[in-house]
Amino acid sequence: MNPSTPEPKIEQIKRALFAGEKIAAIKIYREQTNSGLADAKVAIEKLEAELRVSSPEKFTAAPAKAGCVGVVLVLALVAVMAAVVFSLLRVSK
Repeated sequence: MNPSTPEPKIEQIKRALFAGEKIAAIKIYREQTNSGLADAKVAIEKLEAELRVSSPEKFTAAPAKAGCVGVVLVLALVAVMAAVVFSLLRVSK
């Protein structure tokens, strides 16, 4: 965390992270530090990782699973496309 960030704001950032509101935490951090989005995201993700180790019981939201929904949607789309192709091949015979 940036040493110039006041303690009340750090606590506000932690509460947001514990509630699963990472975007809000990044916004608060950026307002306090005047940092860019990429730097704020890195700082908040580092803090979140530290908090998940030191205080996992305080998190009310599970960590986000990257890519799960996307993979399922792609597989479903491929299955539908395969069904269409096979049905077109059967009709053309």
